[in-house]
Amino acid sequence: MIGQGNSLTRPQRSSMVSKQTILKRVTVPALRARKGGEKLVCLTAYTAPMAQFLDPLCDVLLVGDSLGMVVHGLPTTVGVTIEMMILHGQAVMRGSTKALVAIDLPFGSYERSPEQAFDTASRILMETGAQAVKVEAAEGVAESIAFLTGRGIPVIGHVGLRPQAVNLDGGFKARGRSEAERERVLAEARATDAAGAIAMVVEGVTPDLATEVTAAVGCPTIGIGASSACDGQILVTEDMLGLFEWAPKFVRHYADLRGAICDAVAGYAADVRAGSFPGGAEEYRLGARS
Repeated sequence: MIGQGNSLTRPQRSSMVSKQTILKRVTVPALRARKGGEKLVCLTAYTAPMAQFLDPLCDVLLVGDSLGMVVHGLPTTVGVTIEMMILHGQAVMRGSTKALVAIDLPFGSYERSPEQAFDTASRILMETGAQAVKVEAAEGVAESIAFLTGRGIPVIGHVGLRPQAVNLDGGFKARGRSEAERERVLAEARATDAAGAIAMVVEGVTPDLATEVTAAVGCPTIGIGASSACDGQILVTEDMLGLFEWAPKFVRHYADLRGAICDAVAGYAADVRAGSFPGGAEEYRLGARS
């Protein structure tokens, strides 16, 4: 009724806010339209505060299963669970409003069958509100990608170095150094694209192979250790910020937060031991307003 514009109930207002938030985000069609155009800026995110920092500058935030190593101290990504991915996915969604948020399907949660992949993907999207999932394109996974996309679930593929196959490959090794490896990566990329993937992470391959993959597929490629030939780039944020003593060869350090944090903690420890913290500025007093 006219004149009653403020009569919406709280649930109705919340619903409207949610719809407005969704409309602000990078959409799947907008992502696909970047093929061959302006480079896609992508980074990993695992927490709400980090998502807030990254969101204004990124097109895609990936809640990668790398969180098992970066946040939880696991030796590989193999031990990551669905529950871990959901928990961190919820945090990233709370901290972002602009970037498209994609979440990895963890090892063992999608490889058995398309139906298993759908159960996992639908649960993750329903419980987080994210827009897409990512899968490593092992043999047979293209069938699952087609199954998911045919049922309304956007999927990002992942070819080249596949972290979930670390045990089979004997470590994190670059792909495409032999002709057989090149053909396998190309075949996986073409199958992933044909199955309807909205984008494709290309990891740890030679520059010429990255160029060939990017030219061979219709969806945008997102490189990590795959040269600037791809349609965009992604890094593990904590690697790029210099939080660890070691980082892969393909990482460029844009900060030294490890050093900054160590210096800050050393200063705090010195002040505590000297009795100079807390001081008057950090203490509450009777009659004070704050």
